[in-house]
Amino acid sequence: MYTKKYQNRNKYKAVRQTFKGRSYHSKKEAQYAAELEWRLKAGEIVEYIPQYPLRLYVNEKKICNYFIDFKVIYPDDTVELVEVKGFETDLWRLKWKLTQALLNEIEPNATLVLVK
Repeated sequence: MYTKKYQNRNKYKAVRQTFKGRSYHSKKEAQYAAELEWRLKAGEIVEYIPQYPLRLYVNEKKICNYFIDFKVIYPDDTVELVEVKGFETDLWRLKWKLTQALLNEIEPNATLVLVK
């Protein structure tokens, strides 16, 4: 009989982490959420939204969804879309470039930030 020895293990060796009752895909992502929580308490940011969905359309055709790790809103209403990355896959690189190209249509006046 065949059984998967490591079926619950992430293929990129990321370890799921919980912070404030929410599950994050990696320790690094949970640590960044903790940092954002401190910045929120200090008044540096107004709000942060984890796993913020971006719908990517080209010529009015839906290409894919991209769930960016955090949308961060500052007191002056500027927005950062933050991706916390440990291991870069080819699919992620494609979605990242597509998001960069469509950023003004998706989130006007937002900036993309990559945290490694």
